[in-house]
Amino acid sequence: MEALIPVINKLQDVFNTVGADIIQLPQIAVVGTQSSGKSSVLESLVGRDLLPRGTGIVTRRPLILQLVNVDPEDRRKSSEENEPNAWKNERLYKGVDGEEWGKFLHTKNKVYTDFDEIRQEIENETERISGNNKGISDEPIHLKIFSPHVVNLTLVDLPGITKVPVGDQPKDIELQIRELILKYISNPNCIILAVTAANTDMATSEALKVAREVDTDGRRTLAVVTKLDLMDAGTDAMDVLMGRVIPVKLGLIGVVNRSQLDINNKKCVADSIRDEYAFLQKKYPSLANRNGTKYLARTLNRLLMHHIRDCLPELKTRINVLAAQYQSLLGSYGEPVDDKSSTLLQLITKFATEYCNTIEGTAKYIETTELCGGARICYIFHETFGRTLESVDPLGGLTTIDVLTAIRNATGPRPALFVPEVSFELLVKRQVKRLEEPSLRCVELVHEEMQRIIQHCSNYSTQELLRFPKLHDAIVEVVTSLLRKRLPVTNEMVHNLVAIELAYINTKHPDFADACGVMNNNIEEQRRNRMRELPSAVPRDKSLKGPGGQSVWPTEQPSAEGDGSKMAGGAQGEQEGGTGTWRGMLKKGEESQGEDRNKQQSSVPASPQRGHAVNLLDVPVPVARKLSAREQRDCEVIERLIKSYFLIVRKNIQDSVPKAVMHFLVNHVKDSLQSELVGQLYKPALLDDLLTESEDMAQRRNEAADMLKALQRASQVIAEIRETHLW
Repeated sequence: MEALIPVINKLQDVFNTVGADIIQLPQIAVVGTQSSGKSSVLESLVGRDLLPRGTGIVTRRPLILQLVNVDPEDRRKSSEENEPNAWKNERLYKGVDGEEWGKFLHTKNKVYTDFDEIRQEIENETERISGNNKGISDEPIHLKIFSPHVVNLTLVDLPGITKVPVGDQPKDIELQIRELILKYISNPNCIILAVTAANTDMATSEALKVAREVDTDGRRTLAVVTKLDLMDAGTDAMDVLMGRVIPVKLGLIGVVNRSQLDINNKKCVADSIRDEYAFLQKKYPSLANRNGTKYLARTLNRLLMHHIRDCLPELKTRINVLAAQYQSLLGSYGEPVDDKSSTLLQLITKFATEYCNTIEGTAKYIETTELCGGARICYIFHETFGRTLESVDPLGGLTTIDVLTAIRNATGPRPALFVPEVSFELLVKRQVKRLEEPSLRCVELVHEEMQRIIQHCSNYSTQELLRFPKLHDAIVEVVTSLLRKRLPVTNEMVHNLVAIELAYINTKHPDFADACGVMNNNIEEQRRNRMRELPSAVPRDKSLKGPGGQSVWPTEQPSAEGDGSKMAGGAQGEQEGGTGTWRGMLKKGEESQGEDRNKQQSSVPASPQRGHAVNLLDVPVPVARKLSAREQRDCEVIERLIKSYFLIVRKNIQDSVPKAVMHFLVNHVKDSLQSELVGQLYKPALLDDLLTESEDMAQRRNEAADMLKALQRASQVIAEIRETHLW
């Protein structure tokens, strides 16, 4: 058990060299209000005057005090056991006069045998950081005392709790001190030594209050009652020391310190301890053997040893885990570069490989929070681009009036017997043109994702690049430039894909011919249904209005069509000509002739030519006019044809644009990336500049290496303890 405290001291020394707080080592923190006697208790434990004393705030920086018990007969050997680096400095303790000495961390190997010098050095170091007035600092002072008269302990003297700022202290001095105290006592491996003056009410003890905040069940709090000799006449601390006022699990220990007058008169600590023993025998004879400075020292030593024993397994695990983490961190920083040429080539090759692997989905580091690389490109093609095309309305932006106007404009001055094919081509080209914008947007999205892959590879895949910021910037510039060069080529190809569709409207397309045939059959079926629904008087009335009547149609239709034999009148004509041209669906039935005649008769009083012109000019203005059955049928046919052909083109575009993007942009960049990077960057003149490390990289590598050495040394120190030593 006695070997455990020196082990913790060794660990403290190991981690002090790297200034790390990552390991929460077992220690004892002294907490109390200002001038409650905290520093006096520590001096009593040491047995020498070594701490600054006085009224007001004296302790203004945490003092980590390690007490090391040494055998006066074999001081140097014991010092080497308690000092990990002592074997490197064999001359260190050869010239030490006296049996007690001290050593500061900030003064390196300097040894102090005069304790007045130690006190003066503490004051100087405090003023150097905290100023010469009343300010405080959270940067600790590390002091190690070697003496045969002390027990092995590690104590932390903290600034006293205060309420009102004095001197040049900031207004929030109370909060600053409180946060500083909590920083130390929040460590679950810390024993809290709560110091309270006996001439104050225990119920108002700030030290016990703060301790209870972080140690609610009191398992690591020990109370110390000072100034037993200063209580009012007629009162005593019997109830307090017996634990009847405020029970503390680890106990309450009363001590009597030197007064300021004793300090001024240079009363030594040994005399003070004798006087304390006499006072306790006189005032509290039944409790004398469980109070006093010597009993406090033995109790703290025992508590700390048991506490270390409980904390050691977890501490060992923590050190091993941190060592593995720092080993990995040091590996990510890489070794200093020797062969710059091969290093540059390796980094370029690795980046190009990772870039291609990210696109292919075979990268070493796979993103789990969002789609990236090839998966996102696939999403753009089939989800974003596909849904955008599907949301494009085949007839968007076209009204019935627009279609009718286009039909009329395409016929020129002659009234149309059939729907002109020119109107269909003009309208369908206008609709197909609308597919170009989402297609170009698809190219832009893929280009953006290719840009994002650069950052992804830098962050996740090639940590070495972060060592060389200039090389990283150069690689990003080369890849960005390559992508920028391919963007107009890809855009041109996509533009051409749409232009190809606009260049030739293929009405012989198999899918389009099938759609026309289905529409012809549907229209014919609708016409027959309407004929069946009409009463028998209607055809006769309609035939009387025309000169030919129904008997004229069998002979009139061929003559009206003239040379266009493909426009046969019946269902047989649809079968012959329907698949060849969409004109077969337009039939001059008796309804259309009767409706034309009705239109001519109704327009006679209003001048037919003038009425026709007004309708054309007034197209942009909403005209509340009911279309005739023929106009409705012509518009319906054109709209159906536009929709059918648009769907065919959309299907082609949806299939060909991703293929074009993959060929001209993605695959081209994948294939030429390696050669482009080597050609642009692998030049002797650029080697030194590109492989210049960032300013802080070397420093971080050294810090990580030092921390790793400290952790490995700490692991060795703990491994030296045999399990039997714990019990």
